[in-house]
Amino acid sequence: MTIAPVKTPRPSRPAGLKSQIGVGGIVLGAREKKYLRQVIASNRLSYGPLTRRFEEEFARAHSCRFGLFCNSGTSALHVALAALKEQEGWRDGDEVLVPAVTFVATSNIVLHNGMKPVFVDVDKATYNLDPTLLERRVTPRTRAIIPVHLLGLPCDMDPILELARERGLKIIEDSCETMFARYKGRMVGSMGDIGCFSTYIAHYIVTGVGGLAVTQSPDLAVRLRSLMNHGRDSIYISIDDDQGVKGERLKEIVAKRFSFISVGHSFRATELEAAIGLGQFEGRGAIIKARQANARRLSDGLKDLQDRLQLPSVPADRDHMFMMYGLALRSEDKTGLVNFLEEHDIETRDLMPLINQPVYKRMYGDLEKDYPVARWLNRSAFYIGCHQYLSRRDLDYIVECIHDYFRRR
Repeated sequence: MTIAPVKTPRPSRPAGLKSQIGVGGIVLGAREKKYLRQVIASNRLSYGPLTRRFEEEFARAHSCRFGLFCNSGTSALHVALAALKEQEGWRDGDEVLVPAVTFVATSNIVLHNGMKPVFVDVDKATYNLDPTLLERRVTPRTRAIIPVHLLGLPCDMDPILELARERGLKIIEDSCETMFARYKGRMVGSMGDIGCFSTYIAHYIVTGVGGLAVTQSPDLAVRLRSLMNHGRDSIYISIDDDQGVKGERLKEIVAKRFSFISVGHSFRATELEAAIGLGQFEGRGAIIKARQANARRLSDGLKDLQDRLQLPSVPADRDHMFMMYGLALRSEDKTGLVNFLEEHDIETRDLMPLINQPVYKRMYGDLEKDYPVARWLNRSAFYIGCHQYLSRRDLDYIVECIHDYFRRR
Protein backbone atom coordinates (compact mmCIF):
# COMPACT_ATOMS: atom_id res chain seq x y z
CA MET A 1 0.00 0.00 0.00
CA THR A 2 1.30 3.48 -0.90
CA ILE A 3 0.93 6.14 1.75
CA ALA A 4 0.53 9.64 0.37
CA PRO A 5 2.88 12.22 1.90
CA VAL A 6 1.37 14.66 4.35
CA LYS A 7 1.13 18.13 2.83
CA THR A 8 2.01 21.00 5.12
CA PRO A 9 -0.41 23.87 4.52
CA ARG A 10 1.11 27.03 3.13
CA PRO A 11 1.21 29.89 5.66
CA SER A 12 -1.70 32.25 5.13
CA ARG A 13 -0.83 35.71 3.92
CA PRO A 14 -2.03 38.65 6.00
CA ALA A 15 -5.33 40.06 4.79
CA GLY A 16 -4.83 42.96 2.45
CA LEU A 17 -1.26 42.07 1.48
CA LYS A 18 -1.03 43.23 -2.12
CA SER A 19 2.67 42.76 -2.75
CA GLN A 20 5.87 41.85 -0.97
CA ILE A 21 6.54 42.47 2.68
CA GLY A 22 9.46 44.72 1.86
CA VAL A 23 12.69 45.63 3.63
CA GLY A 24 11.64 49.29 3.90
CA GLY A 25 9.34 51.98 2.68
CA ILE A 26 8.13 55.55 3.01
CA VAL A 27 4.78 57.09 3.90
CA LEU A 28 4.64 60.86 3.65
CA GLY A 29 2.70 62.04 6.68
CA ALA A 30 1.39 65.37 7.89
CA ARG A 31 4.78 66.70 9.00
CA GLU A 32 6.51 65.90 5.72
CA LYS A 33 3.65 67.39 3.69
CA LYS A 34 3.65 70.57 5.80
CA TYR A 35 7.31 71.21 5.08
CA LEU A 36 6.94 70.28 1.41
CA ARG A 37 4.15 72.84 1.08
CA GLN A 38 6.49 75.44 2.59
CA VAL A 39 9.11 74.67 -0.04
CA ILE A 40 6.60 74.83 -2.88
CA ALA A 41 5.23 78.13 -1.60
CA SER A 42 8.74 79.59 -1.31
CA ASN A 43 9.82 78.73 -4.86
CA ARG A 44 13.23 77.97 -3.31
CA LEU A 45 14.81 74.61 -4.16
CA SER A 46 18.52 75.31 -3.64
CA TYR A 47 20.21 75.25 -0.23
CA GLY A 48 17.95 77.17 2.13
CA PRO A 49 16.34 77.47 5.57
CA LEU A 50 14.89 73.96 5.82
CA THR A 51 18.20 72.38 4.83
CA ARG A 52 20.04 74.46 7.43
CA ARG A 53 17.51 73.52 10.10
CA PHE A 54 17.68 69.82 9.20
CA GLU A 55 21.49 69.89 9.30
CA GLU A 56 21.60 71.67 12.66
CA GLU A 57 19.02 69.50 14.39
CA PHE A 58 20.43 66.26 13.03
CA ALA A 59 23.96 67.19 14.11
CA ARG A 60 22.74 68.21 17.57
CA ALA A 61 20.91 64.89 17.97
CA HIS A 62 24.22 63.14 17.32
CA SER A 63 26.22 65.35 19.71
CA CYS A 64 28.06 67.15 16.91
CA ARG A 65 28.60 70.84 16.17
CA PHE A 66 28.24 70.71 12.39
CA GLY A 67 25.98 68.84 9.99
CA LEU A 68 26.02 68.91 6.20
CA PHE A 69 23.24 67.53 4.00
CA CYS A 70 24.14 66.13 0.58
CA ASN A 71 22.65 63.84 -2.05
CA SER A 72 23.63 60.43 -0.59
CA GLY A 73 25.43 58.64 2.19
CA THR A 74 27.97 57.54 -0.40
CA SER A 75 28.64 61.18 -1.28
CA ALA A 76 29.03 62.01 2.41
CA LEU A 77 31.62 59.23 2.77
CA HIS A 78 33.39 60.30 -0.42
CA VAL A 79 33.85 63.92 0.64
CA ALA A 80 34.71 62.87 4.20
CA LEU A 81 37.71 60.91 2.96
CA ALA A 82 38.55 63.58 0.39
CA ALA A 83 38.51 66.30 3.08
CA LEU A 84 40.83 64.32 5.34
CA LYS A 85 43.13 63.42 2.46
CA GLU A 86 43.36 67.07 1.51
CA GLN A 87 43.82 68.28 5.08
CA GLU A 88 46.41 65.66 6.04
CA GLY A 89 48.33 65.62 2.76
CA TRP A 90 47.78 61.90 2.13
CA ARG A 91 48.98 60.44 -1.16
CA ASP A 92 47.38 58.20 -3.74
CA GLY A 93 47.94 54.59 -2.76
CA ASP A 94 47.78 55.26 0.99
CA GLU A 95 45.67 52.70 2.84
CA VAL A 96 42.31 52.78 4.61
CA LEU A 97 41.06 49.92 6.79
CA VAL A 98 37.49 48.84 6.01
CA PRO A 99 35.42 45.85 7.16
CA ALA A 100 35.17 42.82 4.90
CA VAL A 101 31.37 42.89 5.33
CA THR A 102 29.70 46.17 4.39
CA PHE A 103 27.86 47.80 1.53
CA VAL A 104 30.15 48.20 -1.45
CA ALA A 105 30.13 52.01 -1.19
CA THR A 106 32.31 51.91 1.94
CA SER A 107 35.30 50.63 0.00
CA ASN A 108 34.38 52.11 -3.38
CA ILE A 109 34.84 55.63 -2.01
CA VAL A 110 38.38 54.66 -0.98
CA LEU A 111 39.13 53.64 -4.55
CA HIS A 112 37.48 56.77 -5.97
CA ASN A 113 39.76 58.86 -3.76
CA GLY A 114 42.84 57.14 -5.18
CA MET A 115 43.55 55.22 -1.99
CA LYS A 116 43.70 51.50 -1.21
CA PRO A 117 41.08 49.64 0.86
CA VAL A 118 42.56 47.06 3.23
CA PHE A 119 39.94 44.62 4.46
CA VAL A 120 39.47 43.48 8.06
CA ASP A 121 37.25 40.55 9.02
CA VAL A 122 34.18 41.07 11.18
CA ASP A 123 32.80 39.81 14.47
CA LYS A 124 30.70 36.67 14.10
CA ALA A 125 27.96 37.83 16.47
CA THR A 126 27.53 41.50 15.52
CA TYR A 127 28.74 41.45 11.88
CA ASN A 128 30.68 44.65 12.63
CA LEU A 129 34.42 45.15 12.23
CA ASP A 130 36.41 42.95 14.64
CA PRO A 131 38.76 45.32 16.49
CA THR A 132 41.04 42.47 17.61
CA LEU A 133 42.10 42.02 13.97
CA LEU A 134 42.93 45.65 13.21
CA GLU A 135 46.52 45.75 14.44
CA ARG A 136 47.77 43.10 12.05
CA ARG A 137 46.39 45.06 9.05
CA VAL A 138 48.15 48.32 9.91
CA THR A 139 51.16 49.20 7.75
CA PRO A 140 53.35 52.33 7.43
CA ARG A 141 50.91 53.55 4.74
CA THR A 142 47.73 53.16 6.81
CA ARG A 143 46.03 56.52 7.23
CA ALA A 144 42.45 55.90 8.38
CA ILE A 145 39.84 53.41 9.60
CA ILE A 146 36.25 53.32 8.41
CA PRO A 147 34.27 51.31 11.00
CA VAL A 148 30.73 50.57 9.82
CA HIS A 149 27.76 50.56 12.20
CA LEU A 150 25.88 47.83 10.35
CA LEU A 151 22.09 47.27 10.28
CA GLY A 152 21.48 49.67 13.19
CA LEU A 153 24.13 48.38 15.63
CA PRO A 154 27.19 50.46 16.64
CA CYS A 155 30.66 48.97 16.39
CA ASP A 156 32.80 48.22 19.42
CA MET A 157 34.44 51.64 19.15
CA ASP A 158 36.74 51.94 22.19
CA PRO A 159 39.51 49.62 20.91
CA ILE A 160 39.22 51.18 17.45
CA LEU A 161 39.63 54.66 18.93
CA GLU A 162 42.56 53.52 21.05
CA LEU A 163 44.41 52.06 18.08
CA ALA A 164 43.73 55.20 16.07
CA ARG A 165 45.21 57.38 18.83
CA GLU A 166 48.27 55.14 19.16
CA ARG A 167 48.97 55.05 15.42
CA GLY A 168 47.86 58.56 14.49
CA LEU A 169 45.00 57.33 12.30
CA LYS A 170 41.82 59.20 11.37
CA ILE A 171 38.35 57.67 11.76
CA ILE A 172 35.34 58.07 9.49
CA GLU A 173 32.27 56.43 11.02
CA ASP A 174 30.15 54.86 8.29
CA SER A 175 26.84 55.20 10.08
CA CYS A 176 24.71 55.09 6.94
CA GLU A 177 22.60 52.30 8.46
CA THR A 178 22.54 53.51 12.06
CA MET A 179 21.03 56.69 13.48
CA PHE A 180 20.30 57.84 17.05
CA ALA A 181 22.18 54.91 18.61
CA ARG A 182 24.55 55.15 21.58
CA TYR A 183 27.69 53.21 22.30
CA LYS A 184 28.58 53.41 26.01
CA GLY A 185 26.60 56.63 26.19
CA ARG A 186 28.16 58.25 23.10
CA MET A 187 26.26 58.91 19.90
CA VAL A 188 27.20 57.23 16.65
CA GLY A 189 28.88 59.70 14.33
CA SER A 190 30.39 61.72 17.19
CA MET A 191 33.31 59.46 18.12
CA GLY A 192 35.46 59.72 15.00
CA ASP A 193 36.63 62.68 12.97
CA ILE A 194 33.59 62.58 10.67
CA GLY A 195 30.37 60.57 10.82
CA CYS A 196 28.34 59.77 7.69
CA PHE A 197 24.67 58.84 7.39
CA SER A 198 22.25 57.92 4.60
CA THR A 199 18.62 58.88 4.08
CA TYR A 200 18.09 56.68 1.04
CA ILE A 201 14.98 54.55 0.52
CA ALA A 202 14.50 51.86 3.21
CA HIS A 203 16.86 53.64 5.63
CA TYR A 204 15.97 54.95 9.06
CA ILE A 205 15.03 58.44 7.96
CA VAL A 206 14.04 58.48 4.28
CA THR A 207 14.28 61.48 1.97
CA GLY A 208 14.36 59.61 -1.35
CA VAL A 209 17.99 60.47 -1.95
CA GLY A 210 20.19 62.05 0.68
CA GLY A 211 22.99 61.75 3.18
CA LEU A 212 24.62 63.68 5.99
CA ALA A 213 28.11 64.24 7.33
CA VAL A 214 28.64 65.41 10.91
CA THR A 215 31.79 66.62 12.62
CA GLN A 216 33.08 68.58 15.59
CA SER A 217 35.74 70.33 13.50
CA PRO A 218 34.96 73.75 11.98
CA ASP A 219 37.83 73.34 9.51
CA LEU A 220 36.54 69.98 8.29
CA ALA A 221 33.00 71.37 8.06
CA VAL A 222 34.23 74.12 5.72
CA ARG A 223 36.15 71.59 3.58
CA LEU A 224 33.17 69.24 3.42
CA ARG A 225 30.80 72.02 2.37
CA SER A 226 33.22 73.15 -0.32
CA LEU A 227 33.80 69.65 -1.70
CA MET A 228 30.03 69.03 -1.92
CA ASN A 229 29.79 72.24 -3.99
CA HIS A 230 32.38 71.72 -6.76
CA GLY A 231 35.26 72.72 -4.47
CA ARG A 232 34.01 76.32 -4.41
CA ASP A 233 35.60 78.94 -2.15
CA SER A 234 33.62 78.88 1.11
CA ILE A 235 32.97 82.61 0.91
CA TYR A 236 30.09 81.86 -1.50
CA ILE A 237 28.39 78.50 -1.11
CA SER A 238 24.73 79.54 -0.85
CA ILE A 239 22.82 82.17 -2.83
CA ASP A 240 22.16 83.84 0.53
CA ASP A 241 25.83 84.45 1.24
CA ASP A 242 25.80 87.88 -0.40
CA GLN A 243 22.45 89.02 0.99
CA GLY A 244 22.71 92.23 3.01
CA VAL A 245 26.48 92.43 2.52
CA LYS A 246 27.98 95.81 1.67
CA GLY A 247 31.31 97.46 0.98
CA GLU A 248 34.59 95.62 0.68
CA ARG A 249 33.10 92.32 1.85
CA LEU A 250 30.60 92.37 -1.02
CA LYS A 251 33.38 93.12 -3.48
CA GLU A 252 35.35 90.15 -2.17
CA ILE A 253 32.35 87.84 -2.52
CA VAL A 254 31.69 89.04 -6.08
CA ALA A 255 35.34 88.43 -6.97
CA LYS A 256 35.30 84.91 -5.57
CA ARG A 257 31.87 83.62 -6.61
CA PHE A 258 33.52 81.51 -9.27
CA SER A 259 36.68 80.70 -7.35
CA PHE A 260 37.29 76.96 -6.88
CA ILE A 261 39.96 75.87 -4.42
CA SER A 262 39.58 72.07 -4.66
CA VAL A 263 38.58 69.43 -7.19
CA GLY A 264 35.07 69.01 -5.83
CA HIS A 265 31.76 67.46 -6.79
CA SER A 266 28.12 68.38 -7.34
CA PHE A 267 26.76 66.44 -4.35
CA ARG A 268 24.04 68.87 -3.35
CA ALA A 269 20.53 67.96 -2.27
CA THR A 270 17.50 70.26 -2.44
CA GLU A 271 15.05 71.84 -0.05
CA LEU A 272 12.51 69.19 -1.09
CA GLU A 273 14.61 66.35 0.35
CA ALA A 274 15.38 68.43 3.44
CA ALA A 275 11.65 69.05 3.97
CA ILE A 276 10.94 65.32 3.96
CA GLY A 277 13.95 64.68 6.17
CA LEU A 278 12.89 67.28 8.71
CA GLY A 279 9.42 65.77 8.93
CA GLN A 280 10.84 62.29 9.36
CA PHE A 281 13.36 63.54 11.92
CA GLU A 282 10.60 65.03 14.05
CA GLY A 283 8.87 61.65 14.07
CA ARG A 284 11.99 59.70 15.02
CA GLY A 285 10.69 58.68 18.44
CA ALA A 286 7.83 56.67 16.95
CA ILE A 287 10.15 55.21 14.30
CA ILE A 288 12.63 54.00 16.92
CA LYS A 289 9.92 52.55 19.15
CA ALA A 290 8.24 50.68 16.28
CA ARG A 291 11.43 49.21 14.82
CA GLN A 292 12.72 47.97 18.16
CA ALA A 293 9.31 46.50 19.03
CA ASN A 294 9.11 44.77 15.65
CA ALA A 295 12.58 43.30 16.12
CA ARG A 296 11.60 41.96 19.57
CA ARG A 297 8.51 40.35 18.08
CA LEU A 298 10.58 38.64 15.39
CA SER A 299 13.20 37.48 17.90
CA ASP A 300 10.54 36.14 20.29
CA GLY A 301 8.90 34.26 17.45
CA LEU A 302 12.16 32.76 16.16
CA LYS A 303 14.00 31.99 19.39
CA ASP A 304 13.13 28.29 19.23
CA LEU A 305 15.15 28.08 15.97
CA GLN A 306 18.40 29.43 17.41
CA ASP A 307 20.15 26.09 17.05
CA ARG A 308 19.93 26.59 13.27
CA LEU A 309 19.44 30.33 12.87
CA GLN A 310 21.55 33.11 14.39
CA LEU A 311 19.36 36.01 15.50
CA PRO A 312 20.56 39.61 15.95
CA SER A 313 22.97 40.25 18.80
CA VAL A 314 22.42 43.25 21.08
CA PRO A 315 25.46 43.83 23.34
CA ALA A 316 24.59 45.42 26.68
CA ASP A 317 26.83 48.46 26.13
CA ARG A 318 25.04 49.81 23.04
CA ASP A 319 21.68 50.41 21.36
CA HIS A 320 20.40 48.52 18.35
CA MET A 321 18.22 50.71 16.12
CA PHE A 322 17.25 47.83 13.78
CA MET A 323 17.36 49.45 10.41
CA MET A 324 17.13 45.85 9.23
CA TYR A 325 16.76 42.46 10.87
CA GLY A 326 19.78 40.29 10.11
CA LEU A 327 19.72 36.49 10.10
CA ALA A 328 22.39 33.86 9.47
CA LEU A 329 22.05 30.11 9.10
CA ARG A 330 24.60 28.55 11.39
CA SER A 331 25.69 25.67 9.18
CA GLU A 332 23.67 25.85 5.96
CA ASP A 333 23.60 27.83 2.75
CA LYS A 334 20.95 30.56 2.81
CA THR A 335 19.73 30.03 -0.74
CA GLY A 336 16.90 27.66 0.09
CA LEU A 337 15.46 29.79 2.86
CA VAL A 338 15.87 33.04 0.91
CA ASN A 339 14.09 31.62 -2.14
CA PHE A 340 11.34 30.17 0.06
CA LEU A 341 10.70 33.57 1.65
CA GLU A 342 10.73 35.36 -1.69
CA GLU A 343 8.25 32.84 -3.08
CA HIS A 344 6.04 33.67 -0.10
CA ASP A 345 6.19 37.42 -0.81
CA ILE A 346 8.79 38.30 1.85
CA GLU A 347 11.58 40.44 0.46
CA THR A 348 15.18 39.64 1.45
CA ARG A 349 18.64 41.09 0.86
CA ASP A 350 22.07 39.48 1.16
CA LEU A 351 23.82 40.68 4.30
CA MET A 352 26.34 43.02 2.69
CA PRO A 353 28.65 40.71 0.71
CA LEU A 354 31.72 42.67 -0.36
CA ILE A 355 34.94 40.77 -0.95
CA ASN A 356 33.20 38.19 -3.16
CA GLN A 357 31.67 40.77 -5.49
CA PRO A 358 32.56 40.17 -9.16
CA VAL A 359 34.36 43.50 -9.49
CA TYR A 360 36.45 42.87 -6.36
CA LYS A 361 37.26 39.30 -7.36
CA ARG A 362 38.47 40.69 -10.67
CA MET A 363 40.62 43.28 -8.89
CA TYR A 364 41.93 41.25 -5.94
CA GLY A 365 41.32 37.58 -6.69
CA ASP A 366 39.84 35.17 -4.16
CA LEU A 367 39.94 36.96 -0.82
CA GLU A 368 37.43 34.84 1.05
CA LYS A 369 39.96 32.27 2.24
CA ASP A 370 41.60 34.98 4.36
CA TYR A 371 38.32 36.19 5.88
CA PRO A 372 36.49 33.20 7.39
CA VAL A 373 33.65 35.13 9.04
CA ALA A 374 32.97 37.15 5.90
CA ARG A 375 33.03 33.91 3.89
CA TRP A 376 30.44 32.37 6.23
CA LEU A 377 28.20 35.44 6.11
CA ASN A 378 28.44 35.65 2.31
CA ARG A 379 27.17 32.08 2.17
CA SER A 380 24.67 32.08 5.02
CA ALA A 381 23.47 35.57 6.03
CA PHE A 382 20.70 37.85 4.81
CA TYR A 383 18.28 40.38 6.22
CA ILE A 384 14.57 41.13 6.20
CA GLY A 385 12.61 44.23 7.11
CA CYS A 386 11.48 45.26 10.58
CA HIS A 387 10.44 48.82 9.70
CA GLN A 388 7.65 50.86 11.21
CA TYR A 389 5.19 50.19 8.40
CA LEU A 390 4.93 46.47 9.17
CA SER A 391 1.86 45.23 11.04
CA ARG A 392 1.80 42.52 13.68
CA ARG A 393 0.20 40.26 11.10
CA ASP A 394 3.08 40.92 8.72
CA LEU A 395 5.60 40.02 11.42
CA ASP A 396 3.71 36.89 12.48
CA TYR A 397 3.50 35.82 8.85
CA ILE A 398 7.29 36.16 8.51
CA VAL A 399 7.80 34.03 11.62
CA GLU A 400 5.30 31.44 10.38
CA CYS A 401 6.99 31.21 6.98
CA ILE A 402 10.46 30.69 8.48
CA HIS A 403 9.12 27.96 10.75
CA ASP A 404 7.34 26.38 7.80
CA TYR A 405 10.59 26.27 5.83
CA PHE A 406 12.38 24.35 8.57
CA ARG A 407 9.41 22.03 9.08
CA ARG A 408 9.52 21.15 5.40
CA ARG A 409 13.25 20.53 5.67
